[in-house]
Amino acid sequence: MNEEASYELYLKKSAEHHEALCKRCGACCGLFEKDPCSELVCGEDGRYYCRIYEDRFGLRRTVHGNEFLCVPVRNVISGSWAGSYQCAYKRELTGWRVYPVK
Repeated sequence: MNEEASYELYLKKSAEHHEALCKRCGACCGLFEKDPCSELVCGEDGRYYCRIYEDRFGLRRTVHGNEFLCVPVRNVISGSWAGSYQCAYKRELTGWRVYPVK
């Protein structure tokens, strides 16, 4: 395997690992702030999903019509938000314990 192919494989595996961390609690999409993103939906499994995940970044609206800027979690991970204590990404970065969402 050449260096470029090896790097591409590394990026793919890193992205898969990162995506697998998410517990789909909905906290980063405003669920615990009582005015979540209008694109946030609850799946049949009780976990939360973005209806437009691949195109989510940019100006969006909450269910009450408020505008906000959807950004990658890495841009806000050092801060806190309602429910951020549950975020598996924060656990990976900081070593916090993440509690399961019921």
